[in-house]
Amino acid sequence: MTSLPFTQVDAFADAPFTGNPAAVMPLGQWLDDATLQAIAAENNLSETAFTVPTPDDPDADYALRWFTPEVEVKLCGHATLASGHVLMGGRTAVRFRTRHAGVLTVSRDRDGYALSLPNWASEARPLPDLAAAMGGEVLETHMREGGYAIFVYRDAAAIRALAPDFATLRKAGDILLIATAPGEDSDIISRVFAPGAGIDEDPVTGSAHCLLAPYWARRLDKVKLTACQASRRGGRLTCRLSGNRVVLTGACRTVIEGHFLL
Repeated sequence: MTSLPFTQVDAFADAPFTGNPAAVMPLGQWLDDATLQAIAAENNLSETAFTVPTPDDPDADYALRWFTPEVEVKLCGHATLASGHVLMGGRTAVRFRTRHAGVLTVSRDRDGYALSLPNWASEARPLPDLAAAMGGEVLETHMREGGYAIFVYRDAAAIRALAPDFATLRKAGDILLIATAPGEDSDIISRVFAPGAGIDEDPVTGSAHCLLAPYWARRLDKVKLTACQASRRGGRLTCRLSGNRVVLTGACRTVIEGHFLL
């Protein structure tokens, strides 16, 4: 029997039982992909993050991969923040080498952490079928290749009232579906859905803000934005544009520590 360290962290959480839970499992070396996927399915959280030290990489401290209960994903912000929280130790920053998003850095920021992610542009594109399945009155739709779609609504009330047709959206495949509008007590509000990846609604989604931050920065003429993700758990974060990066700040709370027996 193999014992693997396991930590469950609420990321982008400003109070107990908020933010997005992630499992962080540091490994000495990679297990096979089928085992990683099976562990993530057993954990049954939005994402399980696996890390392996990279002593020969001058630009990164660890390699990092993320799995939902059903698929491996190309980028996950909250589980990266959680991984930094678990592995920071006495350092001021931790660097992660990823397969599709380059090197991501988590650094200390006052009582929380700052997460550096790619700044991703999106382009206006008609998405009538997806918009109909999202529901409500969609004002604009935008898309980024790789499986990201933005649906812009009039106000926060429209975002909170959404009840998407998940059965239809699931058939569209692994697309991160981002609903957004101007916020009430924040600059922007959003909800994020990924039924094609096995997650009907994601509580707080760092990767969505790689697209939301540049979109709303243009509209609001601001480089620093406050953001609210209005899931049932809820989460708040700050977004700052810095060249070709989006820097997200938020707090983490460790809620479970133990071992996974394999």
